[in-house]
Amino acid sequence: MDSSASAGAADFSPFDSLLLLSFGGPEKPDDVLPFLKNVTAGRGIPDERLIEVGEHYYSFGGRSPINDQNRQLIAALEADLERREVDVPLYWGNRNWEPYIDDTLRRIHADGHRNVGVITTSAYSSYSSCRQYREDLGMALEKLHAEGIDLTVDKIRQYYNHPGFVSASADNVEAALRAVGAGTGTKVLFVTHSIPQTMQEASEVGTPGYLRQHEDLMRTIISEVSERLGRIVEGELVFCSRSGPPTQQWLEPDINDRMAELKAEGISGVVAAPIGFVSDHMEVKFDLDTEARQTASELDLDYYRAATVGTSEAFVSGLVDLLAERAAELRGETPAVPVGGSLPACSPGSGACAVDCCIGKFDRPVAPVWPATASGIG
Repeated sequence: MDSSASAGAADFSPFDSLLLLSFGGPEKPDDVLPFLKNVTAGRGIPDERLIEVGEHYYSFGGRSPINDQNRQLIAALEADLERREVDVPLYWGNRNWEPYIDDTLRRIHADGHRNVGVITTSAYSSYSSCRQYREDLGMALEKLHAEGIDLTVDKIRQYYNHPGFVSASADNVEAALRAVGAGTGTKVLFVTHSIPQTMQEASEVGTPGYLRQHEDLMRTIISEVSERLGRIVEGELVFCSRSGPPTQQWLEPDINDRMAELKAEGISGVVAAPIGFVSDHMEVKFDLDTEARQTASELDLDYYRAATVGTSEAFVSGLVDLLAERAAELRGETPAVPVGGSLPACSPGSGACAVDCCIGKFDRPVAPVWPATASGIG
Protein backbone atom coordinates (compact mmCIF):
# COMPACT_ATOMS: atom_id res chain seq x y z
CA MET A 1 0.00 0.00 0.00
CA ASP A 2 1.21 3.50 -0.78
CA SER A 3 1.48 5.16 2.64
CA SER A 4 1.88 8.68 1.30
CA ALA A 5 -0.95 11.08 2.00
CA SER A 6 -3.35 11.79 -0.83
CA ALA A 7 -4.14 15.33 -1.95
CA GLY A 8 -6.02 17.09 0.82
CA ALA A 9 -5.47 14.25 3.28
CA ALA A 10 -3.81 14.60 6.67
CA ASP A 11 -0.15 13.55 6.58
CA PHE A 12 0.51 10.56 8.82
CA SER A 13 3.90 9.61 7.36
CA PRO A 14 6.16 7.93 8.39
CA PHE A 15 3.38 5.73 9.80
CA ASP A 16 2.14 3.21 7.26
CA SER A 17 0.03 1.35 9.83
CA LEU A 18 -1.56 1.96 13.21
CA LEU A 19 -2.05 -0.26 16.25
CA LEU A 20 -4.58 0.02 19.07
CA LEU A 21 -2.81 -1.71 21.96
CA SER A 22 -4.92 -2.73 24.95
CA PHE A 23 -4.99 -4.94 28.03
CA GLY A 24 -7.16 -7.77 26.73
CA GLY A 25 -9.83 -9.83 28.41
CA PRO A 26 -11.59 -13.20 28.28
CA GLU A 27 -14.33 -13.79 25.72
CA LYS A 28 -15.91 -16.84 27.43
CA PRO A 29 -15.75 -18.71 30.77
CA ASP A 30 -13.04 -21.13 29.60
CA ASP A 31 -10.81 -18.14 28.86
CA VAL A 32 -10.93 -16.66 32.37
CA LEU A 33 -8.28 -18.72 34.18
CA PRO A 34 -5.76 -18.74 31.27
CA PHE A 35 -6.25 -14.99 30.92
CA LEU A 36 -5.60 -14.38 34.62
CA LYS A 37 -2.49 -16.57 34.42
CA ASN A 38 -1.23 -14.33 31.62
CA VAL A 39 -1.92 -11.20 33.67
CA THR A 40 -0.14 -12.53 36.77
CA ALA A 41 2.69 -14.46 35.07
CA GLY A 42 5.84 -14.57 37.20
CA ARG A 43 4.11 -13.56 40.44
CA GLY A 44 3.57 -17.07 41.84
CA ILE A 45 -0.14 -16.58 42.51
CA PRO A 46 -1.90 -19.94 43.08
CA ASP A 47 -4.78 -21.06 40.90
CA GLU A 48 -7.11 -20.95 43.91
CA ARG A 49 -6.61 -17.21 44.22
CA LEU A 50 -7.02 -16.71 40.47
CA ILE A 51 -10.29 -18.63 40.53
CA GLU A 52 -11.48 -16.34 43.31
CA VAL A 53 -10.62 -13.26 41.24
CA GLY A 54 -12.20 -14.93 38.23
CA GLU A 55 -15.59 -14.77 39.95
CA HIS A 56 -15.71 -11.12 38.89
CA TYR A 57 -15.67 -12.29 35.28
CA TYR A 58 -17.94 -15.30 35.82
CA SER A 59 -20.57 -12.98 37.28
CA PHE A 60 -20.64 -11.32 33.85
CA GLY A 61 -20.88 -14.61 31.95
CA GLY A 62 -17.11 -15.11 31.81
CA ARG A 63 -16.77 -12.36 29.22
CA SER A 64 -14.95 -9.10 29.76
CA PRO A 65 -16.60 -6.06 28.20
CA ILE A 66 -13.23 -4.62 27.17
CA ASN A 67 -12.95 -6.47 23.87
CA ASP A 68 -16.28 -5.28 22.48
CA GLN A 69 -15.47 -1.78 23.70
CA ASN A 70 -12.17 -1.89 21.81
CA ARG A 71 -13.99 -3.04 18.68
CA GLN A 72 -16.26 -0.02 19.03
CA LEU A 73 -13.28 2.28 19.56
CA ILE A 74 -11.57 0.87 16.46
CA ALA A 75 -14.69 1.54 14.40
CA ALA A 76 -14.84 5.11 15.71
CA LEU A 77 -11.14 5.70 15.01
CA GLU A 78 -11.47 4.32 11.49
CA ALA A 79 -14.40 6.64 10.84
CA ASP A 80 -12.35 9.63 12.00
CA LEU A 81 -9.38 8.59 9.86
CA GLU A 82 -11.66 8.20 6.85
CA ARG A 83 -13.09 11.67 7.47
CA ARG A 84 -9.54 13.03 7.34
CA GLU A 85 -8.82 11.01 4.18
CA VAL A 86 -6.06 9.07 5.94
CA ASP A 87 -5.48 5.79 4.10
CA VAL A 88 -3.55 4.00 6.85
CA PRO A 89 -4.87 0.68 8.23
CA LEU A 90 -5.66 0.28 11.92
CA TYR A 91 -4.90 -3.01 13.70
CA TRP A 92 -5.67 -4.30 17.19
CA GLY A 93 -3.43 -6.12 19.66
CA ASN A 94 -3.58 -7.01 23.37
CA ARG A 95 -1.06 -7.59 26.10
CA ASN A 96 -2.85 -10.46 27.84
CA TRP A 97 -5.30 -12.09 25.43
CA GLU A 98 -6.10 -12.59 21.78
CA PRO A 99 -5.23 -10.92 19.51
CA TYR A 100 -1.77 -10.92 21.11
CA ILE A 101 0.75 -8.19 20.29
CA ASP A 102 3.25 -10.43 18.51
CA ASP A 103 0.55 -12.04 16.35
CA THR A 104 -0.77 -8.63 15.34
CA LEU A 105 2.73 -7.35 14.52
CA ARG A 106 3.31 -10.43 12.34
CA ARG A 107 0.10 -9.64 10.51
CA ILE A 108 1.13 -6.01 10.04
CA HIS A 109 4.45 -7.12 8.56
CA ALA A 110 2.81 -9.74 6.34
CA ASP A 111 0.50 -7.03 5.01
CA GLY A 112 3.55 -5.11 3.83
CA HIS A 113 3.80 -2.42 6.51
CA ARG A 114 6.93 -1.48 8.43
CA ASN A 115 6.34 1.72 10.50
CA VAL A 116 3.66 1.38 13.18
CA GLY A 117 2.03 4.20 15.14
CA VAL A 118 0.67 2.97 18.48
CA ILE A 119 -2.26 4.10 20.64
CA THR A 120 -2.61 2.51 24.08
CA THR A 121 -5.86 2.44 26.03
CA SER A 122 -4.27 3.99 29.09
CA ALA A 123 -3.96 7.74 29.60
CA TYR A 124 -1.51 8.05 32.50
CA SER A 125 2.16 7.45 33.36
CA SER A 126 3.19 4.53 35.59
CA TYR A 127 4.76 1.13 35.18
CA SER A 128 1.47 -0.72 34.71
CA SER A 129 -0.26 1.99 32.65
CA CYS A 130 2.59 2.83 30.27
CA ARG A 131 5.98 1.16 30.62
CA GLN A 132 4.56 -2.37 30.75
CA TYR A 133 2.93 -1.78 27.37
CA ARG A 134 6.32 -0.64 26.08
CA GLU A 135 7.98 -3.74 27.55
CA ASP A 136 5.47 -6.01 25.84
CA LEU A 137 6.12 -4.21 22.57
CA GLY A 138 9.87 -4.52 23.10
CA MET A 139 9.70 -8.24 23.85
CA ALA A 140 7.44 -8.83 20.85
CA LEU A 141 9.84 -6.97 18.56
CA GLU A 142 12.79 -9.02 19.86
CA LYS A 143 10.84 -12.24 19.28
CA LEU A 144 9.92 -11.21 15.75
CA HIS A 145 13.48 -10.05 14.99
CA ALA A 146 14.67 -13.59 15.81
CA GLU A 147 12.18 -14.79 13.17
CA GLY A 148 13.59 -12.38 10.59
CA ILE A 149 10.72 -9.91 10.97
CA ASP A 150 11.65 -6.28 11.62
CA LEU A 151 9.31 -3.40 12.34
CA THR A 152 9.69 0.05 13.83
CA VAL A 153 7.13 1.31 16.30
CA ASP A 154 6.32 4.60 17.97
CA LYS A 155 3.53 5.53 20.35
CA ILE A 156 1.60 8.67 21.12
CA ARG A 157 2.29 10.51 24.35
CA GLN A 158 0.28 9.75 27.47
CA TYR A 159 -2.89 11.74 26.94
CA TYR A 160 -4.41 12.41 30.38
CA ASN A 161 -4.04 16.15 29.69
CA HIS A 162 -4.73 16.23 25.97
CA PRO A 163 -7.70 18.56 25.36
CA GLY A 164 -9.72 15.75 23.74
CA PHE A 165 -9.54 13.54 26.83
CA VAL A 166 -10.01 16.49 29.19
CA SER A 167 -13.05 17.78 27.31
CA ALA A 168 -14.71 14.37 27.08
CA SER A 169 -14.11 13.74 30.80
CA ALA A 170 -15.52 17.14 31.78
CA ASP A 171 -18.57 16.55 29.57
CA ASN A 172 -19.27 13.28 31.39
CA VAL A 173 -19.02 14.84 34.85
CA GLU A 174 -21.26 17.72 33.82
CA ALA A 175 -23.83 15.33 32.34
CA ALA A 176 -23.86 13.24 35.52
CA LEU A 177 -24.36 16.25 37.78
CA ARG A 178 -27.14 17.59 35.59
CA ALA A 179 -28.83 14.17 35.46
CA VAL A 180 -29.00 13.81 39.23
CA GLY A 181 -29.72 17.48 39.88
CA ALA A 182 -26.93 17.33 42.37
CA GLY A 183 -26.57 20.18 44.84
CA THR A 184 -24.33 20.92 47.79
CA GLY A 185 -25.08 17.55 49.39
CA THR A 186 -23.45 15.63 46.54
CA LYS A 187 -19.72 15.16 46.03
CA VAL A 188 -17.85 13.99 42.93
CA LEU A 189 -15.47 11.11 43.60
CA PHE A 190 -12.92 11.00 40.79
CA VAL A 191 -11.94 7.34 40.62
CA THR A 192 -8.84 5.64 39.29
CA HIS A 193 -7.01 2.34 39.69
CA SER A 194 -4.87 2.20 42.82
CA ILE A 195 -1.21 1.28 42.37
CA PRO A 196 1.57 0.40 44.86
CA GLN A 197 3.32 3.37 46.45
CA THR A 198 6.62 2.16 44.99
CA MET A 199 5.13 2.28 41.49
CA GLN A 200 3.82 5.77 42.16
CA GLU A 201 7.30 6.92 43.23
CA ALA A 202 8.86 5.40 40.09
CA SER A 203 6.36 7.31 37.93
CA GLU A 204 7.66 10.60 39.32
CA VAL A 205 11.23 10.17 38.01
CA GLY A 206 11.87 13.06 35.65
CA THR A 207 8.20 13.88 35.05
CA PRO A 208 4.97 14.56 36.93
CA GLY A 209 3.76 11.07 37.75
CA TYR A 210 0.60 9.05 38.12
CA LEU A 211 -0.86 10.76 41.17
CA ARG A 212 -0.07 14.33 40.11
CA GLN A 213 -1.49 13.68 36.65
CA HIS A 214 -4.82 12.56 38.10
CA GLU A 215 -4.92 15.44 40.54
CA ASP A 216 -4.25 17.95 37.79
CA LEU A 217 -6.99 16.52 35.57
CA MET A 218 -9.40 16.50 38.50
CA ARG A 219 -8.75 20.17 39.25
CA THR A 220 -9.14 21.05 35.57
CA ILE A 221 -12.48 19.24 35.35
CA ILE A 222 -13.77 20.81 38.58
CA SER A 223 -12.90 24.27 37.32
CA GLU A 224 -14.49 23.70 33.91
CA VAL A 225 -17.68 22.08 35.21
CA SER A 226 -18.09 24.62 38.00
CA GLU A 227 -18.02 27.38 35.38
CA ARG A 228 -20.53 25.55 33.19
CA LEU A 229 -22.94 24.92 36.07
CA GLY A 230 -22.51 28.30 37.69
CA ARG A 231 -21.65 26.83 41.09
CA ILE A 232 -18.68 25.30 42.87
CA VAL A 233 -18.39 21.56 42.31
CA GLU A 234 -16.96 19.62 45.24
CA GLY A 235 -14.72 16.69 44.38
CA GLU A 236 -11.76 14.55 45.43
CA LEU A 237 -9.63 11.68 44.16
CA VAL A 238 -10.28 8.12 45.33
CA PHE A 239 -9.08 4.70 44.23
CA CYS A 240 -10.35 1.22 43.42
CA SER A 241 -9.09 -2.24 42.42
CA ARG A 242 -6.40 -2.57 45.08
CA SER A 243 -4.63 -5.93 45.13
CA GLY A 244 -1.46 -7.35 46.62
CA PRO A 245 -0.58 -8.23 50.23
CA PRO A 246 -2.00 -6.09 53.06
CA THR A 247 1.55 -5.17 54.10
CA GLN A 248 2.20 -3.40 50.79
CA GLN A 249 1.29 0.28 50.69
CA TRP A 250 -1.06 1.31 47.86
CA LEU A 251 -2.60 4.65 46.97
CA GLU A 252 -5.62 5.47 49.12
CA PRO A 253 -8.43 6.12 50.01
CA ASP A 254 -10.48 3.30 48.56
CA ILE A 255 -13.81 4.53 47.21
CA ASN A 256 -15.80 2.27 49.55
CA ASP A 257 -13.95 3.44 52.65
CA ARG A 258 -14.24 7.07 51.63
CA MET A 259 -17.99 6.82 51.01
CA ALA A 260 -18.47 5.59 54.58
CA GLU A 261 -16.53 8.60 55.87
CA LEU A 262 -18.48 11.02 53.69
CA LYS A 263 -21.78 9.62 54.92
CA ALA A 264 -20.64 10.27 58.48
CA GLU A 265 -19.68 13.82 57.44
CA GLY A 266 -23.22 14.50 56.21
CA ILE A 267 -22.80 14.03 52.46
CA SER A 268 -26.06 12.73 50.95
CA GLY A 269 -24.80 11.42 47.60
CA VAL A 270 -21.80 10.86 45.36
CA VAL A 271 -21.09 10.88 41.65
CA ALA A 272 -18.37 8.36 40.80
CA ALA A 273 -16.40 9.75 37.85
CA PRO A 274 -14.00 7.03 36.53
CA ILE A 275 -11.38 9.35 35.02
CA GLY A 276 -8.72 6.65 35.36
CA PHE A 277 -10.41 4.44 32.76
CA VAL A 278 -11.21 5.01 29.10
CA SER A 279 -14.07 2.50 28.87
CA ASP A 280 -16.51 0.48 30.98
CA HIS A 281 -14.30 -2.58 31.39
CA MET A 282 -14.26 -4.97 34.34
CA GLU A 283 -12.87 -2.59 36.97
CA VAL A 284 -15.68 -0.17 36.18
CA LYS A 285 -18.44 -2.76 35.82
CA PHE A 286 -17.52 -4.69 38.98
CA ASP A 287 -15.63 -2.31 41.28
CA LEU A 288 -17.87 0.70 40.63
CA ASP A 289 -21.17 -0.50 39.16
CA THR A 290 -21.41 -3.52 41.47
CA GLU A 291 -19.27 -3.25 44.59
CA ALA A 292 -19.27 0.52 45.17
CA ARG A 293 -22.96 0.77 44.28
CA GLN A 294 -23.72 -1.92 46.87
CA THR A 295 -21.66 -0.04 49.47
CA ALA A 296 -23.58 3.14 48.76
CA SER A 297 -26.88 1.29 49.10
CA GLU A 298 -25.86 -0.11 52.48
CA LEU A 299 -24.88 3.40 53.58
CA ASP A 300 -28.15 4.86 52.26
CA LEU A 301 -26.04 7.15 50.10
CA ASP A 302 -27.29 8.32 46.70
CA TYR A 303 -24.95 6.95 44.03
CA TYR A 304 -24.54 7.83 40.38
CA ARG A 305 -21.77 6.76 38.05
CA ALA A 306 -20.57 9.14 35.33
CA ALA A 307 -19.71 7.72 31.92
CA THR A 308 -16.21 6.87 30.73
CA VAL A 309 -14.91 8.63 27.61
CA GLY A 310 -15.53 5.49 25.53
CA THR A 311 -16.08 6.49 21.91
CA SER A 312 -17.04 10.11 22.50
CA GLU A 313 -16.22 12.35 19.55
CA ALA A 314 -13.83 14.59 21.49
CA PHE A 315 -11.83 11.62 22.80
CA VAL A 316 -11.63 9.76 19.49
CA SER A 317 -10.72 12.87 17.54
CA GLY A 318 -8.09 13.67 20.16
CA LEU A 319 -6.44 10.28 19.72
CA VAL A 320 -6.18 10.83 15.98
CA ASP A 321 -4.81 14.32 16.60
CA LEU A 322 -2.14 12.74 18.81
CA LEU A 323 -1.13 10.36 16.03
CA ALA A 324 -0.83 13.28 13.63
CA GLU A 325 1.17 15.23 16.23
CA ARG A 326 3.65 12.39 16.74
CA ALA A 327 3.99 11.74 13.01
CA ALA A 328 4.84 15.42 12.47
CA GLU A 329 7.49 15.27 15.20
CA LEU A 330 9.05 12.23 13.53
CA ARG A 331 9.19 14.16 10.24
CA GLY A 332 11.27 16.80 12.02
CA GLU A 333 8.47 19.33 12.28
CA THR A 334 7.40 21.29 15.36
CA PRO A 335 3.65 20.78 15.67
CA ALA A 336 1.43 22.37 18.29
CA VAL A 337 1.38 20.23 21.45
CA PRO A 338 -1.87 21.25 23.19
CA VAL A 339 -2.59 20.44 26.83
CA GLY A 340 -5.42 21.02 29.25
CA GLY A 341 -4.49 21.81 32.83
CA SER A 342 -1.27 23.02 34.43
CA LEU A 343 1.14 20.18 33.66
CA PRO A 344 3.26 19.94 30.50
CA ALA A 345 2.80 17.32 27.79
CA CYS A 346 4.81 14.12 28.20
CA SER A 347 8.13 14.61 26.36
CA PRO A 348 6.95 16.69 23.39
CA GLY A 349 9.31 16.47 20.43
CA SER A 350 11.32 13.54 21.79
CA GLY A 351 8.89 10.63 21.91
CA ALA A 352 6.24 9.48 24.29
CA CYS A 353 8.54 8.20 27.05
CA ALA A 354 12.12 8.58 28.27
CA VAL A 355 14.32 5.50 28.42
CA ASP A 356 14.24 5.54 32.25
CA CYS A 357 10.56 6.44 32.60
CA CYS A 358 8.51 4.45 35.17
CA ILE A 359 11.09 1.66 35.52
CA GLY A 360 9.80 -1.51 37.22
CA LYS A 361 11.58 -4.42 38.85
CA PHE A 362 12.12 -6.35 35.61
CA ASP A 363 15.02 -6.04 33.18
CA ARG A 364 13.11 -6.11 29.92
CA PRO A 365 13.50 -4.50 26.51
CA VAL A 366 11.22 -1.54 25.89
CA ALA A 367 9.92 0.09 22.73
CA PRO A 368 10.02 2.81 21.69
CA VAL A 369 13.41 3.63 23.21
CA TRP A 370 14.38 7.30 23.56
CA PRO A 371 16.77 8.61 22.50
CA ALA A 372 15.74 6.71 19.38
CA THR A 373 17.57 3.43 18.71
CA ALA A 374 16.75 0.39 16.60
CA SER A 375 13.40 0.10 18.34
CA GLY A 376 12.13 3.51 17.32
CA ILE A 377 11.47 5.39 14.10
CA GLY A 378 14.36 7.79 13.79
